[in-house]
Amino acid sequence: MAYIKFKELSKYFDFKEEISPSNLPDYAREYVSEKEKIFLGYKNSKDYAVFTDKKMILFDRDVLGVNYKKIHVFPYQSISSSAINFKPGKVELLFSFNSGYQLHINFIGMNHQKKENIKYIYKNMMNACI
Repeated sequence: MAYIKFKELSKYFDFKEEISPSNLPDYAREYVSEKEKIFLGYKNSKDYAVFTDKKMILFDRDVLGVNYKKIHVFPYQSISSSAINFKPGKVELLFSFNSGYQLHINFIGMNHQKKENIKYIYKNMMNACI
């Protein structure tokens, strides 16, 4: 008998609202060490993203049907390649990790200052990879 192991090839997240670290829910701050600095957080209607100086934490919540929360923690050192795409009103972060996992994070409704904030986070992420 043969088994085929299913591996999710990529995960997509869309965020549209920037939130300050002080406005993050308590459960989001629980995954951040006291030695880490939170840069910014983002949210959409159900998901959250937290970017620190060492890792990104993504909270994938399903509020339809079965209530679950899946928490993804990605240390920046596990990133093998990345790209940032700037489009009108949108920024895309594309990641490949050492494990082969791929991640796409889209930020929508972005003005110039919000794009600069994403660029700042991205540059710090890449500096942590070196």
